[in-house]
Amino acid sequence: MSRPAQLYACVYAREFPAQAMLRVRPALRQTAVAVLQGQPPRQSVCSLNRAAHQLGVAAGMTRAELDVFPAATLLPRSPAEEDSTRAALLQCVGQFSPRVEDRSDDTSFCSIADIAGTEKLFGPPEVLMKKLRQAMRALGIDAAVVISSNIHAATCLARGGKIRTAVIPSGQEAPMLASLPVSVLHPDPEYAETLSRWGITTLGQLAALPPKELIARLGQEGRRLRQLARGEAPHLLVPAAPAFSLEERIELDSPVELLDSLLFVLGVLLDHLIARAKEHILALASVEIELALEGGARHTRTVRPALPGTDRRIWLRLLHLDLQGNPPQARIVSVKLSAEPGSASKVQMGLFSPELPEPDRLDVTLAHIRSLAGEHNAGRAVLEDTRRPDAFRIEPFAIPATAPRPEPERRTSAVVRRLRPPEAVTLSFRRNHPATLVFRGTRYQVERACGPWISSGDWWAGGWSVEKWDLAARAGDNFLCCCLARHPGQEDWQIEALYD
Repeated sequence: MSRPAQLYACVYAREFPAQAMLRVRPALRQTAVAVLQGQPPRQSVCSLNRAAHQLGVAAGMTRAELDVFPAATLLPRSPAEEDSTRAALLQCVGQFSPRVEDRSDDTSFCSIADIAGTEKLFGPPEVLMKKLRQAMRALGIDAAVVISSNIHAATCLARGGKIRTAVIPSGQEAPMLASLPVSVLHPDPEYAETLSRWGITTLGQLAALPPKELIARLGQEGRRLRQLARGEAPHLLVPAAPAFSLEERIELDSPVELLDSLLFVLGVLLDHLIARAKEHILALASVEIELALEGGARHTRTVRPALPGTDRRIWLRLLHLDLQGNPPQARIVSVKLSAEPGSASKVQMGLFSPELPEPDRLDVTLAHIRSLAGEHNAGRAVLEDTRRPDAFRIEPFAIPATAPRPEPERRTSAVVRRLRPPEAVTLSFRRNHPATLVFRGTRYQVERACGPWISSGDWWAGGWSVEKWDLAARAGDNFLCCCLARHPGQEDWQIEALYD
């Protein structure tokens, strides 16, 4: 049997610390930005964008040397934002191949995907290469994509920085790598110095050296470097499937106190979460916002609408209203958004079901009510399993099931009209039974009386007991059917309900 063809795609993003920070700060993308690492005052530039490079800023510059560049914006390095961005990029590459290896280093992102056999899904390598680069740009990262049958050849060409997309034909690795500098191989300093003394500056010159003489002088490391320069080095893919998670975070440049100022940051993070969910044909079922406050405290809130959705405007409004009703108690220094994925399908109601309000509009309306009346005062009333009068609890609104419920058996019964609040009456007894009733200025003669009914319960919490009577009374042509009640510790009677 013939050996199956090998084909790999290398995704390489240089200046990754700067790109990870500018990804969630779109307002700074057109300005010169340098990322500093280390502790003050011994900070140095570890990454920068193209505008800063054109301004004259270079990697390794100290904080004092940057004073001559007042137009440059300086940002401290954020490992948390880099980890979040790296996870998002690995998930994006994983959409094109189930076998992905992460080969990132301290200042760059590099991943290798095995794309052999994906032509029927994504088309030829040239088409897949463009789709993969577009997916990177949708996440706010400028990355080079190179496809080759040799992993090291694709990585070296992507590190070269002169191209953004390329496909290396099988057998043409050496000619396409010939013009690249030796530094793309990342040789050890001593070997790099030796090659520099020999006048070897490009991979083409290194590949042209005789192998025996090179091994005699540099040993097996010289043989490995020559194989890398020719695109012939043996390679092994070690894939690792990253856990799927929807999470974005940002460390604010200065503490934020006003919630309106926080909306700009939340909008950017929501854009990335929604884009990542849509790539997997998913929606956001719930969003958890975690705010790091001054002093080390944390403020966490979770927003869960009736149905999953990807409407940025709706989610931003729900988060804003929730934070208005439950504001943080200190200034905010960092923001983290975590989302739970859900199905993006719509709820289909019955053909003859009554029209219901749109779930998105209902969620916003309920959020308004919760921010004004309190989080636990908005919902639907549900009767408690007890005989305590007016015992109920508030449950969140939910979209009803599409399947019709069986109609209960119809029974003839009286209509009860509750009086809220109950109205006081004057009641006289004869032989321990109600005889007359004065209600709303009218005296009624009791014709029938049923009772007393004693409702009691909750003995473990102090107990309660309510005495009730059902009466049928008449005053001339006026007929009255009502329910009277007297609560413990009271002498007066009240009408709680009228029967039609």
